[in-house]
Amino acid sequence: MRMPAIFKRDKTFGQPVEWVTTLFMILFHIGAIAALFMFSWGALALAVLLWWIAGSLGIGMGYHRLLTHRGYKAPKWIEYVLTVCGTLALEGGPIAWVATHRLHHQNTDKEGDPHSPRDGGFWAHTGWIITGKAIHNKSQELLPYVPELRKSKFHVWISKWHWVPISVLGLILLVSLGWQYVMWGIFFRTVIGLHTTWLVNSATHMWGSRRFPTHDTSRNSFWVAMLTFGEGWHNNHHAHPQSPRHGLAWYEFDLNWYGIRALCLVHLAWDLKLPQRKLRAKNNDTISAQAFQAK
Repeated sequence: MRMPAIFKRDKTFGQPVEWVTTLFMILFHIGAIAALFMFSWGALALAVLLWWIAGSLGIGMGYHRLLTHRGYKAPKWIEYVLTVCGTLALEGGPIAWVATHRLHHQNTDKEGDPHSPRDGGFWAHTGWIITGKAIHNKSQELLPYVPELRKSKFHVWISKWHWVPISVLGLILLVSLGWQYVMWGIFFRTVIGLHTTWLVNSATHMWGSRRFPTHDTSRNSFWVAMLTFGEGWHNNHHAHPQSPRHGLAWYEFDLNWYGIRALCLVHLAWDLKLPQRKLRAKNNDTISAQAFQAK
């Protein structure tokens, strides 16, 4: 059987499969499908709540804008709470996540980028996760990118045991609410969260609009921003990577930024690294985007 043209040059199919990761992914996807046959409004509400806790508080505000880019400062206990929330997304511990993302910014769409669509759309979305040679498995290569996290006993510990919080949560849901809530609160919610996060790696480097002429293929995507609590304004982010605010215009919905602002109001966040108004205004004319074509 001939391979579809869309996959012919995709890097995924030239790499050995990491079977432990792949089997876990398959299991979670089966669980997500099974959840559809166990529907209740209460289970759906729980899934949405946990999606926000893991995806917005954990990944967006915690792993990404605080730990990776240090776009704002917060008390250590807030940093630790957000980090634990991030582990609930099943995207690994903070050390590997932060190091991989810093590596992405250093080598965006060039040799060394862990998940560029230049190596294939499927690779950028999922392939780099499920193959044995993906950079996220090379922990020793990633360590130089996270010197401050390596000095933190908490981050070292939670990176090693990142699977514990979601396992404990699953057990609590099973004992207190039953399998229906486990299927929706763990399996369905996690799969949706994974794919929406992966869309930032794939879709926002392939389709969308460009406000800033960055030296990469980053795009702003309204629909990805809606699904990721504001992470889809990716061209804005690559132009101003340290900024804790990604939605730079009033109409660019950015729930993660609103959460950070809420922390500021109660004095739990400060020293926001916002871009200067002149820089934001420069080249502010939107550049029409074309569909990304891998070279």
